Amino acid sequence: MADSKAMETAYFGGGCFWCIEAVFRDRPGVDEVVSGYAGGGTRDPSYEEVCTGTTGHAETVKIVFDPALVSYESLLELFFKAHDPTTPNRQGADVGTQYRSVIFYTSDAQRRTAEKAIREASAAYRRQAVTELKPFREFFKAEEYHQDYFRKNPGQGYCAVVIRPKLQKLGIIP
Repeated sequence: MADSKAMETAYFGGGCFWCIEAVFRDRPGVDEVVSGYAGGGTRDPSYEEVCTGTTGHAETVKIVFDPALVSYESLLELFFKAHDPTTPNRQGADVGTQYRSVIFYTSDAQRRTAEKAIREASAAYRRQAVTELKPFREFFKAEEYHQDYFRKNPGQGYCAVVIRPKLQKLGIIP
């Protein structure tokens, strides 16, 4: 029997973290999803700083999951369905390096699995995936008002026009 305390962590950036967080929030086997910033050089950046595109950070979600209940491969599969990995520094109307497609791996096993997933995404999209693959260094939690944003603000414009249709398309909500 697998030890349910042997949790793993995945770090994905795929556009606005509100979207990616909502995609993974209630997935079976996912224990925690946190919006934040990773991949840049500025320590503990603010949202406003990250939005300038000068910090090097991407809007990123930290996903703590139980590998006995959900595989890293299945998380990657959902990640690639939830955003377009072929558009550099852009997801829809969100433009800038902070919206780039990126995976921060925490082990060699995650790196190898992500490399395979990127190749498969390129084949599925019939265009080269531009998803960056980088070793995980540091994650900075975003401000509290960004956490669980979709659930707390379902009527907000971005949630209604961008996030809700994405979740419906993925079959996450009716």
